[in-house]
Amino acid sequence: MSDLMTATEVASLVAGAGGLGYAKVRAPRVYWSLVGLPLTWGRFSLTYRSTMEVCGLTVQPSGLRAFVTRNMARREVRPVPAKVRRVSPTSTGLRVSLRLPAGLEPADVAAVTERLRHAWGVRSVTVVEARPGVVELRMTGYDVLARVRMPRRRKQPAPMVVPVALREDGTTFYRDFQQVPHALTLGANQSGKSVYQRNLIAGLARLPVGLVGIDCKRGVEQARYAPRLSALATTPQTASELLDVLVGEMEERFDLLSAHGVSDLWELPASVRPVPLVVLIDEVAELFLVAARKDEERRDRMVQHLVRLAQMARGVGIYLEVCGQRFGSELGKGATMLRAQLTGRVVHRVNDLQTAEMGLKDIAPDALQAVTRIAPNRPGVAVAGDTSGGWSLIRTPEMSTHEAVAVCREFAHLTPELAFLKPFRP
Repeated sequence: MSDLMTATEVASLVAGAGGLGYAKVRAPRVYWSLVGLPLTWGRFSLTYRSTMEVCGLTVQPSGLRAFVTRNMARREVRPVPAKVRRVSPTSTGLRVSLRLPAGLEPADVAAVTERLRHAWGVRSVTVVEARPGVVELRMTGYDVLARVRMPRRRKQPAPMVVPVALREDGTTFYRDFQQVPHALTLGANQSGKSVYQRNLIAGLARLPVGLVGIDCKRGVEQARYAPRLSALATTPQTASELLDVLVGEMEERFDLLSAHGVSDLWELPASVRPVPLVVLIDEVAELFLVAARKDEERRDRMVQHLVRLAQMARGVGIYLEVCGQRFGSELGKGATMLRAQLTGRVVHRVNDLQTAEMGLKDIAPDALQAVTRIAPNRPGVAVAGDTSGGWSLIRTPEMSTHEAVAVCREFAHLTPELAFLKPFRP
């Protein structure tokens, strides 16, 4: 009987181990909640002080504290690490709030995240400054970008905020047009650049905004979204005419702001506020490259209009979303000036380091190595950076063309009727 019970127990243990092994591969969230989280929390609690000392994240205690420790507590005076204020488990990892002692700054912690990751056995560690003197360590227990599942809890709806992708730390990456009005998306063929655009267009389609498409590849990418587009240019000639109209609209909106004594579109009363416009430019190189000398004047005019829109149109609710494979000075006059105005950068897998530098070197040079390490079999993975110098690894959820088109058709009733764009209605 005892042998039978022993065999049953062994079989149960084997089945349990097999189930955990299956969950680790197929259901990483379940495995993390059952196994990974308790182990990581325990490892963190037991090794926190020694890990911080080894990583150089401690400071000498104050004179008073050293005196009390030495003479009253009768203990050895040891360097002081950051104080743990709160430990919060999540479905993807662990968040630890730290109060930094005098002498340490967030950059000191960010510089040793790789050491912390290995010490506590987690997938990644990201440092976020919560407020002066307080940082948050965001640990992820598994590769959340392997299969993207967008969090259910998201920000409250805002006028121009679209959830687009998932960050490496398990949080949502938002495209906030009021905070970052103009953006550039770069990536090689099959890098997931189109998937990013589909998610962005599907998100924008749900908002009360006007979408303006410029696709000089005869509209092969954007024509399918016609039910939700207020205008579409499919050739360099129509693109030039459309940009002329947009610059004229920008100037009229500035007159409206001046008449109401305000400096921003969102300060206007809702009754007179023009609808925001997002200009979606697919393969920007097609606007710069010309086949004959006679087309150079048109090209220069288009570039001039784009630069003007990038420099001034944010205040009147006109935003640029530029996409391409490369965007360097070799495209011609004005390319570098325009790129400098595109403050948001999303760079997918690229074919060479120079392309990565075009997108990130001027705003987040530390991210260049991360771009070059993106594997070809992981489309949709990209590095998102901004002018603050920060960057994060993101991945967009898979969305087919049919799904994006269906969203555009469902919300076609939100397409504003804009008289100045009627000649370019797709």
